Amino acid sequence: MKPIAVTLWFALAVSAADSTAPPVSKIYDQQLTSLEHDIVPLAEAMPAEKYNFAPKNGEFAGVRTFAQQASHAAAVIYMVSASVLGEKNPSEAGPNENGPASLRTKDQIVRYLKDALAYGHKAMNSLTAENLTEMIPSAFGTAKVSRVSMASVAVWHSFDHYGQMVVYARMNGVIPPASRR
Repeated sequence: MKPIAVTLWFALAVSAADSTAPPVSKIYDQQLTSLEHDIVPLAEAMPAEKYNFAPKNGEFAGVRTFAQQASHAAAVIYMVSASVLGEKNPSEAGPNENGPASLRTKDQIVRYLKDALAYGHKAMNSLTAENLTEMIPSAFGTAKVSRVSMASVAVWHSFDHYGQMVVYARMNGVIPPASRR
């Protein structure tokens, strides 16, 4: 009889645990926080004089500089977050979605990235189980997409550019802070 009681108790405990699943906004916000903990320290670690670095050897013609990688990730975070929130983008996407043309210095770019992430957190915190599949205007063109697909762009797209930034940093003797942990 005892094994049945333990099994029932375990089943009730698992059931209770399932009912306390985190809200979807917290799940997406944690993903953005994970990105933030990697990309911001990397942007801060790269020396200012290396912000205009882009590889030249191999097939690198026309690639973004380190600065443009960071500001592009930020510009897209602003764009998709505005779409998720149903707001006008509070930032200028700029040429090739590289952010405002006025971004010139490391400090300006790091601030822009941090501000974009703060706006991204606002968007992630607006997500609910009820609004995830609502169709919203895409940040890219005129198509309608699900809110959840637009929210996910902020993370996966930025991690793609973070990977490029890591390569650029290492090519300049900078070990990414995330690799030092």
